[in-house]
Parts: sequence; structure tokens; C-alpha cells
Amino acid sequence: MSNALAIAGVTATLEYFLNLVFNSPSAVLGSVTVSALAPDIVQNNLGVGANSKLQVNLFLHQVSENPAWRNIGYPSLASDGSTALRNPPLALDLHYLLSAYASEDTQAEALLGYAILMLHENAILPRNQIGAALANLPSTNPLAGVLSTSGLADQVEMIKIVPSGLNREEMAWLWTALKADYRPTYSFHVSVVLIEPQYTPTIALPVLSPSISVQAGPPAQILEVQPPNQQIAAAPGDTVTVAGQSLSGATQVALVNARLGVQWPPFAPATVTDAAITFVVPDQPASLPAGVYSLSLLFTNATGAVVSSTNSVPFPLAPSILATPAPAGTANSSGTLVSLSCKPQALPNQTVSLILGSTSAPAVQFEAATAALTFQFPTLASGSYLARLRVDGVESPLSVNWTATPPVFEGPFVTI
Repeated sequence: MSNALAIAGVTATLEYFLNLVFNSPSAVLGSVTVSALAPDIVQNNLGVGANSKLQVNLFLHQVSENPAWRNIGYPSLASDGSTALRNPPLALDLHYLLSAYASEDTQAEALLGYAILMLHENAILPRNQIGAALANLPSTNPLAGVLSTSGLADQVEMIKIVPSGLNREEMAWLWTALKADYRPTYSFHVSVVLIEPQYTPTIALPVLSPSISVQAGPPAQILEVQPPNQQIAAAPGDTVTVAGQSLSGATQVALVNARLGVQWPPFAPATVTDAAITFVVPDQPASLPAGVYSLSLLFTNATGAVVSSTNSVPFPLAPSILATPAPAGTANSSGTLVSLSCKPQALPNQTVSLILGSTSAPAVQFEAATAALTFQFPTLASGSYLARLRVDGVESPLSVNWTATPPVFEGPFVTI
């Protein structure tokens, strides 16, 4: 694969071959300057009348993704959200304008003819010629010493030159945008430049000895996660039931939150049967934040090594509003400021909001993990409001009297 110098390498290679065409001993047009500059710069530097010179200019006016390579694959990460697993190349097509500059009759046409013929005869650039061109660039090229390390000659795809065929409207728009006088121009593109990102993906070690186990019956699978008290999420310290099939032998519960970079150490369930397991949510306010986790069950052998696992299912871990100190709201110049304490601690990169009745407000910005949160509401009328703390989309549990008809909420409440 090529590196980030490959784009410059393509331009330098084309410039090198054009120099061979126009400035070889058998050339018939005399001295010709070959450049790779913006057309307005060429126009400003070009002489007038007898002082003008013959010049052929390459201008890279557009870089686009190659449509055939763009679906090969995107960079992918492991479940921890940071370990690179794949390293697909950046595949680019380079779009050029080839323009001829001259002051006498037919000179520009002759320049363009020789240049286009060279591109036609070298529609596919051989690897050895690319390597030779980049190794022998003139000293006038400021990157002459480094372009030979671009890897352009060694990439898996060869460099191909294809006519573009811009229509008159597109050509007129381009030259208008370039703020330069139009000159005889040929458009073409170069395909494909494969730039490989310069990082190393994680590659699994080879298998030394296969370990295959056969289990009768359906595979172990989680079907449902059941938080307590008919809640949709579980809080720290709650006992959770996981329903499924073929769960006998599950020895560990795994919780992973890739977005927050939390991979909680697997822990033992409280009870295990073939159809269900129960476990207590770890109560670690400083290290297990609220949010949506991936929950799976692990099966280990006598040495403690993991031999299989179930599917992963979403597991919402809810924050809790602490009763001590009691949540409270006070009036200020902006409305009503509500303060409360929560468990577990909220992180600065989490989305935190408080819902009082049906009114919501985001948390006042904080810079470090904290259990003390404040929320700026518009002016609220005095009274008692049912409070729900929402962290990364997971709301705190509510206390409900299910024996009443109809059931009624019992808290938590914030008094304004």
C-alpha cells in the first residue's frame, strides 16, 4: 500500500514523464517547461510576447473516493471501542487538468498533442517506471528526496490513466473558479491510489491447540433481562433475573460499555438454573457508571478459562436519586436551580438531565466524575415534583404503590 505521499507521487511521476517527452534530445518543439501548479500561478509567471515560453501544466483539481474500493470495508473496532481490528485502505481517484501555454500559432496544439499521446500510450504505468521516475526526480522538486518512499510503485492496484471528458459547461465552471484565462486543456483522472492508514490493527495469535466441546441440546442463549419491581432498568445493588435456555453451567456475568470504555471484571451469578440465572448489580459508584451495557454469560472450565459465552443483550443500568441530602430547588436569577446527589457518579462525557413532572433540564456542565449535580430550570411553581434522573438515556427507578387502585407514584419527589 501507499502512504500519504502517494498523491504527490502520482503528480511527480506524470510530470517526470512529460519532461522526458518534451525535453529529450529528439524533441522538436524546443525548450518546454513542465509544471504542476495552479493555473492562476502559471498565468502570473508566464512571460508576454517574445519573452513568453512554452509550458505544459498539470493541475490536480479534484480528489474523490474510488467507488469500487469504498465498499471494501470501514475501520472496525473491538468491543472495547479502541482496539483496531481492520485497516482498510483509503482509495482515491485523482482528477487532473492538462493545459498547454504558448504564444505562437499551433504551438499550444502541438504541446497538447504530444502530452495526450504520452498519456494514451501509458494508460497503465508499469511499477518499475514509477519507481525509476520517483528515484530520479529533478532537484527542483522540493520533495525529490522523499517521494521514492511513498510506496506508489508497490501498491496492489496499478496506476491507470483514464480520460474524463468534461463537457463545456463543466470546463467553463472550472476555469471561472480558477480565476485564470482559459487555455487548451485535456481532462483525465488517475485511478486508483490506495493509501494505507499508518496504524497496526490487532491480529489474533495462531491457534496452538484446538479446544472443541460438544453440548447436547440448544445453545446457551439469553432471552430476556428482568429488572426488579417491574422497572425497565436496574440500579446498583438490585437483584436481576436473566431468563434464557441452556444456562446451566454459566459461571460468570460480563458487563461491557464500549462507549464509556468500561469492561467490568466478570463476576459470579447468585443462582443458576437451566432457564434462568440471578445476579446482584455491583454497587461501585465510582467505577461502574449508569448507562446501557452489553450483558452476556460466560462458561469457564476447571482452570477458569472462558470456553463459551451466550449472546449479548442490552442491559440498562439506572442511576438513583439519593434521599440524603434531600433534593431541593431554589429560585435564582435564571429561574429555579435544582440540586441533588446521585449514585453512581456521573461522568463529564455522559448526557445527564433531570425530569421534574414533564419538564426537563440538562445538568449544569461539570468537569470530573461527580455525584452532586445541579440543573437550571425555568421558573417553576412551588410544589412537589416527581423526579427522574436520566443518564445516557436510562432513567432512575420510581417507587410505585402497586396495591392502590389505580397504582400511584411514591417518589422520589423534589420540593420547590
